[in-house]
Amino acid sequence: MSQAVVQRLHHNAYVTKDQEATRAFYEDILGFPLIATWSEADELFGAVRVYCHTFFGLQDGSALAFFQFAEQEDQELFDPDLTPSPFRHIALKVDAETQADLERRIDESGWDPPGGSFVLEHGYCRSYYTHDPNGLLIEFTVDAPDADQIAADRAEDAHETLRRWLAGDHTSNNNYR
Repeated sequence: MSQAVVQRLHHNAYVTKDQEATRAFYEDILGFPLIATWSEADELFGAVRVYCHTFFGLQDGSALAFFQFAEQEDQELFDPDLTPSPFRHIALKVDAETQADLERRIDESGWDPPGGSFVLEHGYCRSYYTHDPNGLLIEFTVDAPDADQIAADRAEDAHETLRRWLAGDHTSNNNYR
């Protein structure tokens, strides 16, 4: 019996304090089209909540989605902890030309997020990071030319490496840098 495989990301949702600042960043600066806006009132978690839900499209049909609530108490209840952490982010796959174009557009826009924008060479990919107006860290990732072989290597030893790490052997297996 084969396992079901997820087809693709449908959307990644986040709460925003400012739908217009979020729209301007994703649509005007990054070029992600606003593909849907839902103005809704639903009974959610024991109360009727009024909210706006926007979707910004990606080429594969998936989207980045953002909620903003009409009532301040709902906004505060569902607002994520915005304590900055590079380990809480969304990574989006791009090619090198698109990554360079996004870097250029962000630089030319004057966008200066807290923590700035930065690049990390991971060895298996090159990543450009920036924060959106909500504090969400976005990573635009270009895979290394031999990404298929790297993925095969990591798939082959994924369980053994996890067992080793959990047992206390924290030796790095990233020999691609």
